Amino acid sequence: MSGIIGKKIAMTSVFDAQGDLIPVTVVQAGPCKIVSIRTVEKNGYNGLQLGFGEKKEKNIPKPVIGQFKKNNLTPAAVLREFKFSSVSEFKIGDEVKVDLFSEGEKIKVKGKSIGKGFQGVMKRHGFGGVGGTSHGQSDRLRAPGSIGASSYPSRVFKGQKMAGRKGYENVTTLNLRVVKIIPEQNLIFIKGAVPGPVNSYVDLIKP
Repeated sequence: MSGIIGKKIAMTSVFDAQGDLIPVTVVQAGPCKIVSIRTVEKNGYNGLQLGFGEKKEKNIPKPVIGQFKKNNLTPAAVLREFKFSSVSEFKIGDEVKVDLFSEGEKIKVKGKSIGKGFQGVMKRHGFGGVGGTSHGQSDRLRAPGSIGASSYPSRVFKGQKMAGRKGYENVTTLNLRVVKIIPEQNLIFIKGAVPGPVNSYVDLIKP
């Protein structure tokens, strides 16, 4: 298992060798600097902490800044940790690039889904609404209806579907195929959609 941090650029479509049109998501995958190395002897597992992008020093917590300064690295916008089967060939400051992947292989992508803000029960849970469109009930069309449980147990059950925040949740999409890689531009074309809006950060992981 290994992975890299990427930034969702856009969605488009490309033709394959057979002339079929394939919908793809374009992701800028790296290059990611190695910020820290985890080993079995010290941490109980092999892994790499990767940094992607750049961020102003004033916007980073002091302990994290110290980690970058200790290794003479530019502060990264995003830090992620990935497990690697072996880390002996890596050292702090090295770059992990998109050539970690190969065309045709299956990967999984983790990211934050698009935030929809505060939504009512009809949009959030698919409720049908209350009452009809006549008889003076126009103010109840999108209402959730009764949520109580009579005089016993006189409370609302935990987990009751109600209005609230929708989206912006951790989502993992499995078995997405790598269609094309452009190493010179650090771009990877992944078949289908990946979680999150444009310009959001995603984790590309080799299973």
